[in-house]
Amino acid sequence: MKFLIFIIAVILIILVIFCTWFLSYMADGKCPLCALKSIGRGKLTIDVSKTEDYDNNVSDTPIMGWSSWNTLRNHIDENAIYDTAKAMCSTGLAQAGYEYINLDDCWQSSLRDSDGKLQGDLESFPSGIDELCKKVNELGLKMGIYSSNGTLTCEDMPASLGNEELDAKTFASWGIEYVKYDFCHNKRISGSTPVIEYIDISKPGASSEIRLRPDHAKFSGRAKKVKCVDLPSKHGIGFINHGAGTATYSVDVPSGGDYVMTVHYHKNYLHKKQYLQILVNGRQYEVFFPSGFSMSSDAKAQIIVQLDSGDNIIVLQNPVVTLADSSYIQYSRMGRRLKEASRDWAKYTGGEEKPITFSICEWGFGHPWNWGRKAGNMWRTTMDITPKWGRIKAIYNKNIDLYNLASPGHVNDPDMLEVGNGKLTPDENRSHFTLWCMMAAPLVLGNDLRRLTDNSSKSRFIIDTVTNKSLILIDQDALVKPAKRIKKSPALDIIARPLENGDIALCFFNKSGKERPVEFEINTLAEEKYLNFKKLTEYGIHDLWADDRFNGSKITASVPKHGVAAYRISQ
Repeated sequence: MKFLIFIIAVILIILVIFCTWFLSYMADGKCPLCALKSIGRGKLTIDVSKTEDYDNNVSDTPIMGWSSWNTLRNHIDENAIYDTAKAMCSTGLAQAGYEYINLDDCWQSSLRDSDGKLQGDLESFPSGIDELCKKVNELGLKMGIYSSNGTLTCEDMPASLGNEELDAKTFASWGIEYVKYDFCHNKRISGSTPVIEYIDISKPGASSEIRLRPDHAKFSGRAKKVKCVDLPSKHGIGFINHGAGTATYSVDVPSGGDYVMTVHYHKNYLHKKQYLQILVNGRQYEVFFPSGFSMSSDAKAQIIVQLDSGDNIIVLQNPVVTLADSSYIQYSRMGRRLKEASRDWAKYTGGEEKPITFSICEWGFGHPWNWGRKAGNMWRTTMDITPKWGRIKAIYNKNIDLYNLASPGHVNDPDMLEVGNGKLTPDENRSHFTLWCMMAAPLVLGNDLRRLTDNSSKSRFIIDTVTNKSLILIDQDALVKPAKRIKKSPALDIIARPLENGDIALCFFNKSGKERPVEFEINTLAEEKYLNFKKLTEYGIHDLWADDRFNGSKITASVPKHGVAAYRISQ
């Protein structure tokens, strides 16, 4: 009985707390039901259906290169990077298509320079990143770099959240052609928005010319005119939090150009950080209201916006509901800055533009495969890889099911290759590489390339594995349609992908701990619409590891434990 009374008391306390929050949230001009939706993590609620895919003129096929993290981690310096670049050339990796030398975390100093710009570690990169980039370019290779969509990187170094424009310009000025953008120390954008009392618009250096009051707005959704809770004589725009609604204005100005927009808003004595998105003729501007406490309830924030001559449409909104919404906005912001920076730097120097491949490394938390094509070129689908068979298999199991979400210039990224690392067996190394090629994944090596110059049998095996020309051609196929798992079992998967010339790449993946026999009728591929395969009486068959070619209608093979058998089928 006492336990029942205790449970009832707890429920009543929770209800009182909830009702108090609910009523206070409404009194503060916010939609509490909309806020409850923010509990969801991965679903994107922002409508991106009419947003164009991210296009920055990089290669349509997945990148090929090397990254420093798996080998050097936080012990990175310019000599090791340059020696790696030279090794990429001398081992034949560059000739096989590997062209990016990517600096991962800890390339930067903990100090930004006097202009606020990122700079290379003053001890480990004394020549500067721009000079290193020039030396790498002279070898015929491209340079990549790392930052994080947070206040710090994963190793607690300076990152780019809030400094996207400056950092993008810095990277472009150095000649960087790839940016991996991590997710450590991320600060989620608030779905909460204060009551907006009014907005003043003026030319820089002039007094207010236009005042946008709540009465002038056209509302959508739940957005509406509300009273300020502690100043009922004042009104403002409320209920635009967490995607609840929008307020739209039509503003006519005699001449286009930069204008000061002053947002006058209402805050309580104790207030949390809040957010407002302002669309001006479709161009996105952001206002971040600081957290803290105040003796005054009215406050203001200013931004510079660009208005066109004549009529302008201004929309106030806060579309952030879930973590995915926040991630999408933040990664899109950096993606735009990188595109602008590479274009503007080329105009400034009069040289050829070096477009920057933008790698979204959000770990899959916000399901970037659903919005990554609108924000960047590639997106991580999982947390970090390790050179352990179980981890590689787990990443494969996640990534393979996202096959229909990739396209030219926009690919799933199951993380770097661990070929040559750890205690992976020869068959596991081949499987790892084959699966990544079948999934149209970026081929970014993570082993120590400098050790491959010793001409040992182990080094030769690693080089031969990652330079398998036939598999690289599949990975780099212009159709960019990753493999679909057409048969799944605890022991053996069958995956296949269509290729641009009408061929089919076929792989048998033995996940089990013992050898498995396979007999496969090639005609069954016609049952999969995704493959667009037509039945014939005989096909050209190319064994991609044995490099044997033969004709037939059936494949008979024995697949080793943790191994693969891979083929190219020609009609």
